[in-house]
Amino acid sequence: MARGTPGGIWWLGGWVAWLGAAGILWAADPAKPEGKKKKAAAPAATVTYPPVLPDGRTVVTDTSPDFLKPTAELKSGVVIARTPPTVDFLYFPGQTYEGKPWSNWGDSLAVNGKYYASIGDHLAPSGNAFVYEYDPATKQLRQLLDLRSILRLPEGHYTPGKIHSRLDLGDDGCLYFSTHRGSTRVTTDQYHFKGDWIIRHDLKSGQSEVVVQGPVPKHCIPTGVLDPKRMIFYGGTAAGSGGDDESSVYFFAFDVKNGKLLYSGPNGPARCLILASSTGRVYFNQGKGGSGPLVRFDPAKPGPPEPIPGRIGLRAATQETPQGIVYTISQGGRGSDALIYAFHTKTETIEELGPATVGSQAYITSVDADPTGRYLYYVPGAHGGAEADGSPIVQFDVKTRQRKVIAFLHPFYQQKYGCTLKGTYSTALDPKGDKLYVTWNASRGSRVWDCCALTVVHIPASERP
Repeated sequence: MARGTPGGIWWLGGWVAWLGAAGILWAADPAKPEGKKKKAAAPAATVTYPPVLPDGRTVVTDTSPDFLKPTAELKSGVVIARTPPTVDFLYFPGQTYEGKPWSNWGDSLAVNGKYYASIGDHLAPSGNAFVYEYDPATKQLRQLLDLRSILRLPEGHYTPGKIHSRLDLGDDGCLYFSTHRGSTRVTTDQYHFKGDWIIRHDLKSGQSEVVVQGPVPKHCIPTGVLDPKRMIFYGGTAAGSGGDDESSVYFFAFDVKNGKLLYSGPNGPARCLILASSTGRVYFNQGKGGSGPLVRFDPAKPGPPEPIPGRIGLRAATQETPQGIVYTISQGGRGSDALIYAFHTKTETIEELGPATVGSQAYITSVDADPTGRYLYYVPGAHGGAEADGSPIVQFDVKTRQRKVIAFLHPFYQQKYGCTLKGTYSTALDPKGDKLYVTWNASRGSRVWDCCALTVVHIPASERP
C-alpha cells in the first residue's frame, strides 16, 4: 500500500520538473543576454476528451514478446521474465473534460474478485474525484461515486480534486478513504476551507456519506489507512496553509464506527504508515520529510505515539503477510536507490533486503505482496518518468532477493495505441496472486500526462512458482 506525492526537497524537485515539462515555469529574465538561441521545442499534441481506443473499443488485450524487450540500461542483477504476460488495457470513463491534470494519487484495492481505484481532476478550488469498480470477468469499469455529489457544497466553496489516501474495505462492507487538496492557495478562509473529509461508500447499497470533516481542523489528509477489524482510520495531515514546523503535519486516529476521534497530535507521518493487522498497531517515521524517529501507536494504550528502536525507509508499504511481515520501500532520489525493508510485526525488528530500483527511476509509492508472502510487485517512476525505464512491472522475490521485470509496457502502448504510461501511485494485486492492477497517469501526446488508464497484468504461473 502506498500513499500520495513526495515530501521534502524531492517533492519540490518533482514539481519543478513537472512544471517545467508542462511548460508553465516562469520565462527567463528578458534583460539578460540570451546567448545562442535554441531551437524551439515542438508543441505538445492536442488531446481530446474523453480518451478513446481505436474502433470504438472500450478494452484491448495484448500479449507480445515486445513486453520482454528493455529499452534502457538495467541495474546489475536485474533479470527479465521468460514468458510475456497477457495485459488488458482501458481508459477510465468519466474523463469528459480537461483535468489539471487527470491523475491518480491514492493507492487502490483488489478484493472479492473486484478492483477499486480512485482518480481526480486536480482542479482548484472546485475539483472533483471519483471511485471506480473494475470487474475482471466482464472487463468493465463502473463509476461508484463522485465527491461533488456527496459533499453538495455551494458554489465558491473548496471541493477536493484528489483522493490521496488508499482505498480500504472495512469489515462493515464499506470502502473508506480521505480527500486532499491540490494547492495551498485554495485551502483558505476565502474558499470556506474547514478541513478535508473521510468518506464511506457502502458497496451493498451503493450509498456514500461523509464520516467526518476536518478530524484535524483546517488540515488536508494526504495519507490514510483503515484498520478493517477495529474500524479505525489512521491518517497523516498537512496544514491547509502549508508550513514546515511540526504543527503542519499531524497524526490522528479516528473510530469510524462510533464517529469518535481517538487521538490527534503533531509530528505525524510524511506519506506512509505501517499497519500491523495482527496487533492493531501502526508505525510511521515522524516529521514532514519522514526523517524523524520511528514511532508506534497502539490503540489499546491511548496516548501519544512512542519511539521504538531502529530506522526504516518508508515511502510505500505492503499489508501484513501470513508470516507477520510488512515490506516497505524507502524514498529513493536522483542518484540513490530505493531500498526494500522487512518489518517483523511480532518483534518490531527491521531487516534491509536490498535495492528496489531496476533502472534510472527510484521513486516508488505503491508495493503489494502476493498471498504467499514471497513476491512483491511495484512500478518505479511514480511521479512521471516510468517510461524512461520502459514502464516496468517489477517482481521482487523476498527469498532470493531477486529483482525481475515481468513486463516493459513502454513503448508498446505508445506505438500501438498512442498512450505513454508515465507513472502510478495506485497498484493492487489480486488475492489469488495472478493479476496486478495498475492505474496509470498516462499521456496521449501531452508533455506530462492528461488522462488515467488501467492495465491488468496477468502474471504467468511460470513466473511466480
